[in-house]
Amino acid sequence: MEIMVQKFGGTSVQDDQARKKAMTHVKYAVSKGYKVAVVVSAIGRKGAPYATDSLLNLVGSNNSLLSARELDMLVSVGEIISAAVFTEMLKENGFSATALTGPDAGFRTNNEYQNAKVLDIKTDEILKCFKSQDVVVVAGFQGLSREGHYTTLGRGGSDTSAALLGAALSAKRVDIFTDVSGMMTADPRLVKKAKFLKNVSYEEVANMAHEGAKVIHPRAVEVAQQAHLPLRIRSTWDGVDELGTLVSDRDLSIRHYRTVTGIAHQVGLTQFSVTTEKYDPQTIFKLLADNHLSIDFINILPEKFVFNLDAKESQKAKKLLQEKQVAAEIIENCAKVSIVGAGIMGTPGITAQIVAALNGKNIKILQTTDSYTTIWVLVKQSDLPVAVNALHDAFLSDRQC
Repeated sequence: MEIMVQKFGGTSVQDDQARKKAMTHVKYAVSKGYKVAVVVSAIGRKGAPYATDSLLNLVGSNNSLLSARELDMLVSVGEIISAAVFTEMLKENGFSATALTGPDAGFRTNNEYQNAKVLDIKTDEILKCFKSQDVVVVAGFQGLSREGHYTTLGRGGSDTSAALLGAALSAKRVDIFTDVSGMMTADPRLVKKAKFLKNVSYEEVANMAHEGAKVIHPRAVEVAQQAHLPLRIRSTWDGVDELGTLVSDRDLSIRHYRTVTGIAHQVGLTQFSVTTEKYDPQTIFKLLADNHLSIDFINILPEKFVFNLDAKESQKAKKLLQEKQVAAEIIENCAKVSIVGAGIMGTPGITAQIVAALNGKNIKILQTTDSYTTIWVLVKQSDLPVAVNALHDAFLSDRQC
Protein backbone atom coordinates (compact mmCIF):
# COMPACT_ATOMS: atom_id res chain seq x y z
CA MET A 1 0.00 0.00 0.00
CA GLU A 2 1.49 3.34 -1.10
CA ILE A 3 0.32 6.40 0.82
CA MET A 4 0.26 10.04 -0.24
CA VAL A 5 -0.34 12.89 2.21
CA GLN A 6 -2.04 16.01 0.87
CA LYS A 7 -2.48 19.10 3.01
CA PHE A 8 -4.98 21.81 2.05
CA GLY A 9 -4.77 25.20 3.75
CA GLY A 10 -7.59 27.53 4.66
CA THR A 11 -7.92 29.18 1.25
CA SER A 12 -7.94 25.74 -0.42
CA VAL A 13 -11.09 24.73 1.49
CA GLN A 14 -12.72 28.14 1.89
CA ASP A 15 -15.75 27.48 -0.33
CA ASP A 16 -17.29 24.90 -2.65
CA GLN A 17 -15.29 26.11 -5.64
CA ALA A 18 -11.98 25.75 -3.78
CA ARG A 19 -12.93 22.39 -2.28
CA LYS A 20 -13.92 21.04 -5.70
CA LYS A 21 -10.53 22.07 -7.06
CA ALA A 22 -8.81 20.41 -4.09
CA MET A 23 -10.84 17.29 -4.77
CA THR A 24 -9.34 17.01 -8.29
CA HIS A 25 -5.90 16.53 -6.71
CA VAL A 26 -7.25 13.84 -4.38
CA LYS A 27 -8.95 12.12 -7.31
CA TYR A 28 -5.73 12.13 -9.33
CA ALA A 29 -3.72 10.57 -6.49
CA VAL A 30 -6.38 7.87 -5.98
CA SER A 31 -6.39 7.15 -9.73
CA LYS A 32 -2.64 6.50 -9.50
CA GLY A 33 -3.25 3.83 -6.88
CA TYR A 34 -2.44 5.80 -3.73
CA LYS A 35 -4.26 5.75 -0.43
CA VAL A 36 -4.57 9.43 0.42
CA ALA A 37 -4.37 11.00 3.87
CA VAL A 38 -5.78 14.51 3.50
CA VAL A 39 -4.93 17.05 6.22
CA VAL A 40 -7.13 20.15 6.30
CA SER A 41 -6.91 23.55 7.95
CA ALA A 42 -9.89 25.53 9.20
CA ILE A 43 -12.12 26.96 6.47
CA GLY A 44 -10.93 30.31 5.11
CA ARG A 45 -8.87 33.00 6.77
CA LYS A 46 -9.54 35.83 9.21
CA GLY A 47 -13.13 36.96 8.86
CA ALA A 48 -14.47 33.60 7.67
CA PRO A 49 -16.95 32.20 10.23
CA TYR A 50 -14.93 29.13 11.22
CA ALA A 51 -11.39 30.46 10.77
CA THR A 52 -9.18 30.29 13.86
CA ASP A 53 -9.12 34.07 14.39
CA SER A 54 -12.89 34.27 14.00
CA LEU A 55 -13.41 31.60 16.65
CA LEU A 56 -11.05 33.42 19.01
CA ASN A 57 -12.95 36.66 18.46
CA LEU A 58 -16.08 34.97 19.84
CA VAL A 59 -14.43 35.02 23.28
CA GLY A 60 -12.58 38.33 23.13
CA SER A 61 -9.41 37.04 21.46
CA ASN A 62 -6.36 38.22 23.46
CA ASN A 63 -8.63 39.46 26.26
CA SER A 64 -10.41 36.15 26.76
CA LEU A 65 -10.91 34.81 30.27
CA LEU A 66 -10.63 31.23 29.03
CA SER A 67 -7.62 29.13 29.99
CA ALA A 68 -5.20 27.94 27.33
CA ARG A 69 -6.83 24.50 27.53
CA GLU A 70 -10.29 26.02 26.98
CA LEU A 71 -9.04 28.11 24.07
CA ASP A 72 -7.67 24.97 22.42
CA MET A 73 -11.04 23.31 22.94
CA LEU A 74 -12.62 26.22 21.07
CA VAL A 75 -10.26 26.65 18.11
CA SER A 76 -9.90 22.91 17.41
CA VAL A 77 -13.50 23.05 16.18
CA GLY A 78 -12.44 24.89 13.01
CA GLU A 79 -10.41 22.01 11.59
CA ILE A 80 -13.01 19.44 12.65
CA ILE A 81 -15.71 21.32 10.73
CA SER A 82 -13.40 21.53 7.71
CA ALA A 83 -12.66 17.78 7.81
CA ALA A 84 -16.36 16.91 7.99
CA VAL A 85 -17.37 19.30 5.19
CA PHE A 86 -14.61 18.11 2.84
CA THR A 87 -15.43 14.46 3.56
CA GLU A 88 -19.09 15.12 2.75
CA MET A 89 -18.10 16.49 -0.65
CA LEU A 90 -15.84 13.50 -1.32
CA LYS A 91 -18.65 11.07 -0.50
CA GLU A 92 -21.11 13.00 -2.66
CA ASN A 93 -18.70 12.53 -5.56
CA GLY A 94 -18.26 8.79 -5.15
CA PHE A 95 -15.09 8.56 -3.06
CA SER A 96 -14.77 6.01 -0.28
CA ALA A 97 -13.71 8.40 2.47
CA THR A 98 -13.91 8.98 6.20
CA ALA A 99 -13.08 11.88 8.53
CA LEU A 100 -10.97 11.79 11.71
CA THR A 101 -10.13 14.42 14.31
CA GLY A 102 -6.47 14.85 15.21
CA PRO A 103 -6.92 12.71 18.35
CA ASP A 104 -8.85 10.09 16.32
CA ALA A 105 -5.91 9.99 13.90
CA GLY A 106 -3.53 9.20 16.75
CA PHE A 107 -1.81 12.55 17.42
CA ARG A 108 -0.56 12.51 21.02
CA THR A 109 1.01 15.67 22.44
CA ASN A 110 2.44 17.19 25.58
CA ASN A 111 0.36 19.55 27.73
CA GLU A 112 1.62 22.82 26.24
CA TYR A 113 -1.77 24.12 25.20
CA GLN A 114 -1.86 26.47 22.16
CA ASN A 115 1.66 25.43 21.17
CA ALA A 116 1.73 21.68 21.81
CA LYS A 117 4.52 19.37 20.68
CA VAL A 118 3.58 16.02 19.13
CA LEU A 119 5.11 13.17 21.10
CA ASP A 120 3.74 10.25 19.10
CA ILE A 121 1.34 9.35 16.29
CA LYS A 122 -0.52 6.08 16.67
CA THR A 123 -1.39 5.24 13.06
CA ASP A 124 -3.51 2.14 13.82
CA GLU A 125 -6.84 3.86 13.18
CA ILE A 126 -5.76 5.42 9.88
CA LEU A 127 -4.31 2.14 8.61
CA LYS A 128 -7.51 0.36 9.66
CA CYS A 129 -9.55 2.91 7.69
CA PHE A 130 -7.35 2.44 4.62
CA LYS A 131 -8.38 -1.21 4.46
CA SER A 132 -11.85 -0.11 3.34
CA GLN A 133 -11.41 3.56 2.36
CA ASP A 134 -9.29 5.29 -0.27
CA VAL A 135 -9.23 8.65 1.53
CA VAL A 136 -8.90 9.57 5.20
CA VAL A 137 -9.47 13.25 5.96
CA VAL A 138 -7.68 14.38 9.12
CA ALA A 139 -8.28 17.61 11.05
CA GLY A 140 -4.88 19.31 11.17
CA PHE A 141 -3.38 21.54 13.86
CA GLN A 142 -4.56 19.40 16.79
CA GLY A 143 -3.86 16.44 19.05
CA LEU A 144 -4.64 14.96 22.44
CA SER A 145 -2.82 15.87 25.66
CA ARG A 146 -1.65 13.41 28.29
CA GLU A 147 -4.79 14.23 30.30
CA GLY A 148 -7.04 13.54 27.30
CA HIS A 149 -7.80 17.14 26.31
CA TYR A 150 -7.64 18.74 22.86
CA THR A 151 -4.42 20.62 22.13
CA THR A 152 -3.37 22.75 19.18
CA LEU A 153 0.08 22.94 17.62
CA GLY A 154 0.43 26.69 17.15
CA ARG A 155 0.31 28.77 13.98
CA GLY A 156 1.13 26.75 10.88
CA GLY A 157 0.29 23.60 12.81
CA SER A 158 -1.53 21.92 9.93
CA ASP A 159 1.68 21.91 7.87
CA THR A 160 3.39 20.23 10.80
CA SER A 161 0.51 17.75 11.16
CA ALA A 162 0.92 16.77 7.50
CA ALA A 163 4.69 16.31 7.72
CA LEU A 164 4.46 14.30 10.94
CA LEU A 165 1.71 12.13 9.48
CA GLY A 166 3.73 11.57 6.30
CA ALA A 167 6.72 10.45 8.35
CA ALA A 168 4.62 8.18 10.59
CA LEU A 169 2.91 6.52 7.61
CA SER A 170 6.14 6.23 5.55
CA ALA A 171 4.32 8.14 2.82
CA LYS A 172 5.64 8.47 -0.72
CA ARG A 173 5.63 12.23 -0.22
CA VAL A 174 3.69 15.12 1.29
CA ASP A 175 2.05 17.71 -0.94
CA ILE A 176 1.40 21.08 0.73
CA PHE A 177 -1.33 22.81 -1.28
CA THR A 178 -1.68 26.56 -0.94
CA ASP A 179 -2.70 29.57 -3.05
CA VAL A 180 0.70 29.96 -4.76
CA SER A 181 2.43 27.66 -7.23
CA GLY A 182 5.49 27.03 -5.06
CA MET A 183 8.53 28.79 -3.65
CA MET A 184 9.67 31.97 -5.36
CA THR A 185 13.08 33.62 -5.27
CA ALA A 186 11.45 36.55 -3.42
CA ASP A 187 8.02 37.85 -2.47
CA PRO A 188 6.38 38.55 -5.85
CA ARG A 189 4.33 41.35 -4.28
CA LEU A 190 7.60 43.26 -3.79
CA VAL A 191 9.77 41.84 -6.57
CA LYS A 192 8.13 41.68 -9.98
CA LYS A 193 11.12 39.75 -11.36
CA ALA A 194 10.79 36.98 -8.73
CA LYS A 195 11.22 33.52 -10.24
CA PHE A 196 9.69 30.16 -9.53
CA LEU A 197 11.98 27.61 -7.85
CA LYS A 198 11.63 24.05 -9.15
CA ASN A 199 13.91 22.48 -6.54
CA VAL A 200 15.10 23.61 -3.13
CA SER A 201 16.83 21.91 -0.21
CA TYR A 202 15.28 21.43 3.21
CA GLU A 203 17.81 23.83 4.74
CA GLU A 204 17.11 26.58 2.24
CA VAL A 205 13.32 26.46 2.43
CA ALA A 206 13.42 26.22 6.24
CA ASN A 207 15.66 29.28 6.41
CA MET A 208 13.43 31.20 4.03
CA ALA A 209 10.34 30.20 6.03
CA HIS A 210 11.98 31.23 9.31
CA GLU A 211 12.92 34.57 7.78
CA GLY A 212 9.48 35.54 6.54
CA ALA A 213 8.49 33.44 3.51
CA LYS A 214 4.92 32.35 4.36
CA VAL A 215 4.52 29.40 1.98
CA ILE A 216 5.23 26.64 4.51
CA HIS A 217 5.86 26.44 8.24
CA PRO A 218 9.56 25.81 9.03
CA ARG A 219 8.73 23.13 11.61
CA ALA A 220 7.10 21.04 8.88
CA VAL A 221 10.27 21.27 6.81
CA GLU A 222 12.41 20.22 9.77
CA VAL A 223 10.20 17.17 10.37
CA ALA A 224 10.42 16.18 6.70
CA GLN A 225 14.19 16.61 6.68
CA GLN A 226 14.64 14.34 9.68
CA ALA A 227 12.56 11.66 7.94
CA HIS A 228 14.10 12.29 4.46
CA LEU A 229 10.51 12.75 3.34
CA PRO A 230 10.04 14.60 0.02
CA LEU A 231 7.75 17.63 0.15
CA ARG A 232 6.08 19.45 -2.69
CA ILE A 233 4.72 22.96 -2.34
CA ARG A 234 1.90 23.27 -4.85
CA SER A 235 -1.06 25.45 -5.79
CA THR A 236 -4.56 24.05 -5.37
CA TRP A 237 -5.55 26.02 -8.46
CA ASP A 238 -2.91 24.54 -10.77
CA GLY A 239 -3.47 21.41 -12.84
CA VAL A 240 -2.80 17.96 -11.39
CA ASP A 241 0.39 17.69 -13.48
CA GLU A 242 1.85 20.95 -12.11
CA LEU A 243 4.05 19.70 -9.29
CA GLY A 244 5.26 22.99 -7.83
CA THR A 245 8.50 23.15 -5.85
CA LEU A 246 10.22 19.95 -4.72
CA VAL A 247 11.79 20.19 -1.26
CA SER A 248 14.30 17.40 -0.58
CA ASP A 249 17.88 16.64 0.43
CA ARG A 250 20.41 19.08 -0.95
CA ASP A 251 22.20 16.62 -3.23
CA LEU A 252 18.87 15.63 -4.80
CA SER A 253 17.18 19.01 -4.96
CA ILE A 254 19.96 21.10 -6.53
CA ARG A 255 21.00 19.73 -9.89
CA HIS A 256 22.97 22.76 -10.91
CA TYR A 257 25.23 25.06 -8.95
CA ARG A 258 23.72 28.18 -7.47
CA THR A 259 25.02 30.47 -4.78
CA VAL A 260 21.85 32.27 -3.70
CA THR A 261 18.47 30.55 -3.79
CA GLY A 262 16.17 33.30 -2.59
CA ILE A 263 15.60 36.44 -0.58
CA ALA A 264 13.16 36.63 2.33
CA HIS A 265 12.23 39.46 4.66
CA GLN A 266 10.60 40.36 7.96
CA VAL A 267 9.10 43.73 8.86
CA GLY A 268 8.10 45.51 12.05
CA LEU A 269 11.39 45.06 13.92
CA THR A 270 12.93 47.39 16.49
CA GLN A 271 16.72 47.56 16.94
CA PHE A 272 18.21 48.12 20.42
CA SER A 273 21.84 49.15 20.91
CA VAL A 274 23.36 49.22 24.42
CA THR A 275 26.91 50.26 25.31
CA THR A 276 29.14 47.75 27.13
CA GLU A 277 30.82 50.58 29.07
CA LYS A 278 27.92 50.69 31.54
CA TYR A 279 26.00 47.47 30.94
CA ASP A 280 26.98 43.83 30.77
CA PRO A 281 25.33 41.88 27.90
CA GLN A 282 24.75 38.85 30.14
CA THR A 283 22.80 40.93 32.67
CA ILE A 284 20.60 42.58 30.04
CA PHE A 285 19.95 39.35 28.14
CA LYS A 286 18.98 37.58 31.38
CA LEU A 287 16.64 40.45 32.27
CA LEU A 288 14.91 40.12 28.92
CA ALA A 289 14.74 36.32 29.14
CA ASP A 290 13.30 36.45 32.66
CA ASN A 291 10.51 38.59 31.24
CA HIS A 292 9.81 36.11 28.42
CA LEU A 293 11.28 38.27 25.67
CA SER A 294 13.04 36.30 22.93
CA ILE A 295 15.56 38.51 21.16
CA ASP A 296 16.77 38.07 17.58
CA PHE A 297 19.54 39.25 15.25
CA ILE A 298 22.19 39.69 17.96
CA ASN A 299 25.66 41.25 17.62
CA ILE A 300 28.06 41.58 20.57
CA LEU A 301 30.96 43.98 20.00
CA PRO A 302 33.61 45.32 22.38
CA GLU A 303 31.90 48.70 22.64
CA LYS A 304 28.23 47.72 22.38
CA PHE A 305 25.75 44.92 21.87
CA VAL A 306 22.79 45.01 19.49
CA PHE A 307 19.56 42.99 19.33
CA ASN A 308 16.12 43.16 17.76
CA LEU A 309 12.51 42.49 18.79
CA ASP A 310 9.24 42.62 16.91
CA ALA A 311 7.01 45.66 17.34
CA LYS A 312 4.77 44.14 20.02
CA GLU A 313 7.58 42.81 22.22
CA SER A 314 9.70 45.92 21.72
CA GLN A 315 7.16 48.01 23.65
CA LYS A 316 7.52 45.69 26.62
CA ALA A 317 11.31 45.77 26.31
CA LYS A 318 11.43 49.57 26.17
CA LYS A 319 9.36 49.85 29.33
CA LEU A 320 11.48 47.23 31.08
CA LEU A 321 14.78 48.94 30.19
CA GLN A 322 13.42 52.32 31.27
CA GLU A 323 12.39 50.89 34.64
CA LYS A 324 15.91 49.53 35.13
CA GLN A 325 17.39 52.84 33.92
CA VAL A 326 19.19 51.15 31.04
CA ALA A 327 20.02 53.65 28.29
CA ALA A 328 19.50 52.16 24.85
CA GLU A 329 19.64 53.61 21.36
CA ILE A 330 16.40 52.48 19.69
CA ILE A 331 15.55 52.43 15.97
CA GLU A 332 11.97 51.48 15.20
CA ASN A 333 10.34 50.37 11.93
CA CYS A 334 13.20 48.20 10.72
CA ALA A 335 13.16 45.27 8.29
CA LYS A 336 15.42 42.23 8.14
CA VAL A 337 16.41 41.03 4.67
CA SER A 338 17.77 37.48 4.42
CA ILE A 339 19.88 36.24 1.51
CA VAL A 340 19.59 32.44 1.55
CA GLY A 341 21.54 29.85 -0.41
CA ALA A 342 23.32 26.54 0.09
CA GLY A 343 26.19 27.85 -2.05
CA ILE A 344 26.97 30.86 0.15
CA MET A 345 29.39 29.00 2.38
CA GLY A 346 32.91 29.16 1.00
CA THR A 347 32.01 31.53 -1.84
CA PRO A 348 34.04 34.75 -1.61
CA GLY A 349 32.56 38.13 -2.43
CA ILE A 350 28.93 37.61 -1.37
CA THR A 351 29.02 40.27 1.35
CA ALA A 352 30.84 42.64 -0.99
CA GLN A 353 28.04 42.23 -3.54
CA ILE A 354 25.40 42.88 -0.88
CA VAL A 355 27.10 46.07 0.28
CA ALA A 356 27.62 47.26 -3.30
CA ALA A 357 23.99 46.61 -4.23
CA LEU A 358 22.64 48.51 -1.22
CA ASN A 359 25.19 51.33 -1.39
CA GLY A 360 24.26 51.76 -5.06
CA LYS A 361 20.71 52.59 -3.93
CA ASN A 362 21.87 54.80 -1.00
CA ILE A 363 20.42 52.35 1.53
CA LYS A 364 21.99 52.47 4.99
CA ILE A 365 22.89 49.07 6.47
CA LEU A 366 22.02 49.11 10.19
CA GLN A 367 23.34 45.66 11.06
CA THR A 368 24.54 42.40 9.51
CA THR A 369 25.26 38.85 10.57
CA ASP A 370 25.59 35.52 8.80
CA SER A 371 25.52 31.73 9.00
CA TYR A 372 26.79 29.14 6.56
CA THR A 373 23.69 29.41 4.33
CA THR A 374 22.22 32.83 5.20
CA ILE A 375 23.34 36.45 5.40
CA TRP A 376 21.05 38.88 7.23
CA VAL A 377 20.91 42.64 6.71
CA LEU A 378 18.88 45.11 8.76
CA VAL A 379 17.57 48.23 6.98
CA LYS A 380 14.89 50.82 7.58
CA GLN A 381 11.50 49.43 6.66
CA SER A 382 10.91 52.34 4.28
CA ASP A 383 13.93 51.10 2.28
CA LEU A 384 12.70 47.49 2.09
CA PRO A 385 11.16 47.43 -1.44
CA VAL A 386 14.23 49.01 -3.02
CA ALA A 387 16.61 46.84 -0.95
CA VAL A 388 14.95 43.54 -1.86
CA ASN A 389 14.82 44.41 -5.55
CA ALA A 390 18.44 45.57 -5.57
CA LEU A 391 19.61 42.32 -3.98
CA HIS A 392 17.42 40.23 -6.27
CA ASP A 393 18.94 42.00 -9.29
CA ALA A 394 22.43 41.42 -7.91
CA PHE A 395 22.09 37.68 -7.28
CA LEU A 396 19.07 36.23 -9.08
CA SER A 397 18.12 38.19 -12.16
CA ASP A 398 20.11 36.29 -14.79
CA ARG A 399 20.01 32.66 -13.82
CA GLN A 400 17.70 29.71 -14.23
CA CYS A 401 16.06 28.47 -11.01
